Amino acid sequence: MTQDVRDDLTDPAFQADPHPAYAQWRREGPVRRVPLGNGAYAWLVTRYEDARRALADPRLSKAARGPAGNGIPDRVRSAVSHHMLSADPPDHTRLRRLVSAAFTARRIEALRPRIERIADDLLDAMAGRDRVDLIDTFAFPLPIQVICELLGVPADDRDEFRAWSNVIVGGAHRQQIPGAMQAMVSYIHKLIATRREHGGDDLLSGLIAVRDNEDRLTEDELSSMVFLLLIAGHETTVNLIGNGTYLLLSQRERWERLRAEPQLLPTAIEEFLRYEGPVETATSRIATEPVEIGGHVIPAGETVLALLLSANRDDERFPDAAELRLDRRQNPHLAFGHGIHYCLGAPLARLEAQIAFTKLLDRVPQLHLDTTPDQLTWRPGLLLRAVQTLPVRLHPH
Repeated sequence: MTQDVRDDLTDPAFQADPHPAYAQWRREGPVRRVPLGNGAYAWLVTRYEDARRALADPRLSKAARGPAGNGIPDRVRSAVSHHMLSADPPDHTRLRRLVSAAFTARRIEALRPRIERIADDLLDAMAGRDRVDLIDTFAFPLPIQVICELLGVPADDRDEFRAWSNVIVGGAHRQQIPGAMQAMVSYIHKLIATRREHGGDDLLSGLIAVRDNEDRLTEDELSSMVFLLLIAGHETTVNLIGNGTYLLLSQRERWERLRAEPQLLPTAIEEFLRYEGPVETATSRIATEPVEIGGHVIPAGETVLALLLSANRDDERFPDAAELRLDRRQNPHLAFGHGIHYCLGAPLARLEAQIAFTKLLDRVPQLHLDTTPDQLTWRPGLLLRAVQTLPVRLHPH
């Protein structure tokens, strides 16, 4: 097992197809220490069972903080870091309970007609065009419009959120992160003030009003939850739609099979999540004490990252893991995490994906890739797994 390596995780060739390296890493050992490019190191957990256990291990803390030193003012950091994803119990338990009270299954299911209308409107706008970038014209605007409407954010501001989000989670422009954070926090504070004054039937109004007896969200918790929902509420679904469409079109028989057997769509979506999921690594955890993973002890204070993209292709858990099988039935993938931090928005992401793929298959049945797979570029960084653009032709030549 290699403890200290010089793997260049920022190499575009690695990011275009990291799976061969991940397969090798799974063979070599359960964990791998890698440089993150900013002087810090992290332990990547590569195998399924180890990753699943790590995601639920209370000794791996989400609240513990590594060194800051990234130029973000404390008040800005405080306004974006007090959410469920950066908390351990009992704080996590309390926050999740409060947010779940506003983020209900009823509220999500009630969005179905609106999501279908948004998808239809986007496809209407594409009609008459021969070539489009499906990320820009469909995969991005669908979930960002849904989450903006859910939170009561003006749709006109969505491009600003996309720019801020790309900087914050992309990892390619570290020097721009403090400015993007500052701009987003200022916007969120104004949005909360407006909603508090005027109210509404949106999720943000629900988060402002929600309480459990005398308990309610503090100002930093409220702004942090809005920050988390705005970013996590669209980034993963953009990637799920983009990656899934790419997988269907890169081998045309997959697209044609799904058109012929639309009943396979739910299992196909789960297979997209497993095979080329929207999140490459779970957000970081810090070992609060020495933690054994697969027979190797991670020292206290070290950063641990569960490598979801690798775990979901572990042959020890998934038969023919390197194959995309649209009819795969047993599919306990980790794309939405595991344990207490399992993604609260998973039902919304699945609903959006189901509607998006149904509309694409029905309304643009002749959709084709307008490039070759080797010409596509993938988003930089270890957090997200996504094609940056997806050039397609809406009609055959």
